[in-house]
Amino acid sequence: MPAAKAASHVLLKQTVNSAPPWLVAEEQISQYAVAAGRALIGIQPNGELEGMLAAQLIACHNAAMECYRRAMNSQLPARDYHLNQANKLSRTYSTLLDSLNKHRGKGQQRVTVEHVHVHQGGQAIVGHIEHNGEGDGEKNRGSSPCKGV
Repeated sequence: MPAAKAASHVLLKQTVNSAPPWLVAEEQISQYAVAAGRALIGIQPNGELEGMLAAQLIACHNAAMECYRRAMNSQLPARDYHLNQANKLSRTYSTLLDSLNKHRGKGQQRVTVEHVHVHQGGQAIVGHIEHNGEGDGEKNRGSSPCKGV
């Protein structure tokens, strides 16, 4: 078995093993494995690190959903406990997704300009500039053009 295929197999097995323990029937486990496999394919991990994050995303999602299910079938104070756990898992899911996007280069980029030289006859704009994606529709929010010295 090639290394990439073996890694995918291990990740799928780990994801399936994170299933709720009440999935005891072979048919239930099989359905869960198909769903987990489709989720992994849908996330489209590129490499082992993204594969591990994808597996954690699926496991975290399933754990959060199990906590929500338990909360809806519980009375206070157990309901509050399960909702608190679901909240923590949902925030973890969001953090994992941010990590995956950051690894893929989809995180927010920030450019900081430290030095600007405006020569005689030149102009500079100081402030935040937005580009709305249509032509040269740049906006100048609260900044004024600076004339060169």
